[in-house]
Amino acid sequence: MMTVKQVSSLTGVSVRTLQFYDEIGLFKPTKVTDAGYRLYDENALETLQQILFFKELDFSLKEIKIIMENPHFDKTSAFLKQRELIRLKRDRLTGLLELLDKLIKGEKCMDFKDFDMSEYFRILTDFKGTHGDEIIDRMGSMESFDEMVSDLKARQDEIADMAVKQFGSLENYTEAMKKNLKDFLTGQTPVTPSEVSGIVDKTDDITKKLTADLSRDPASSQVQETVGELIAYVNECNRGMDMGENYWSFMAETYMTSPVYIEATDKKYGIGASEFMGAAIKAYLDKQ
Repeated sequence: MMTVKQVSSLTGVSVRTLQFYDEIGLFKPTKVTDAGYRLYDENALETLQQILFFKELDFSLKEIKIIMENPHFDKTSAFLKQRELIRLKRDRLTGLLELLDKLIKGEKCMDFKDFDMSEYFRILTDFKGTHGDEIIDRMGSMESFDEMVSDLKARQDEIADMAVKQFGSLENYTEAMKKNLKDFLTGQTPVTPSEVSGIVDKTDDITKKLTADLSRDPASSQVQETVGELIAYVNECNRGMDMGENYWSFMAETYMTSPVYIEATDKKYGIGASEFMGAAIKAYLDKQ
């Protein structure tokens, strides 16, 4: 057993911080003596170690407590996720350091690939694992989703540029991805599993109404009314998730320019549906 002072000396965490963790129920001592001294065993130190890893990844104490109190919390799995996230953080910082070295030397570097997009693709991978039915319903097959991800990875520089367009700046994008990733890891997704089926069905119904007659003018009042309905519903369903201030202009561009997205959308709603939807959304945004 180790005293609180010994734990503080070993870990670099102050005695007052350890006492505070105890007070909020985040990190409890293994035993408290009759005299009121806190004692910690090796299992307790392992718990503290995981807390410090979460803090290194900028999780709040409240978020850490929620994660570690989850009855399904698994230490080994948490270590593996923490390792991957810290590696991604290291790789991103390494890339930024290399970019700064080039800028210090006077080189002109406008290549966005120096901003690591690994976290972006991690989110797509996690989404595939947890929303398979929704992906198949929207895109026709899991293969279509995989093709879309492969296409995005092949265009990482373009994706970084799109991130700027969608979120206004790389800083905004980074913060949004950090928040959305935390929501995923803590189970605080904007939509519960029981809601998914109904949301997919209603979104599909609105999209079918929007693409029912592709010969119409995308800027016509009837089409614009349906676009407004679609945008309002998607915004409502994405409650709490940061989609970026330019999300819908980004989506309009995607519908009109992404080959894989065009193929998947046209396959489900008719040839020309993707371009029609992009034009309709763009017209709607231009009127706002």
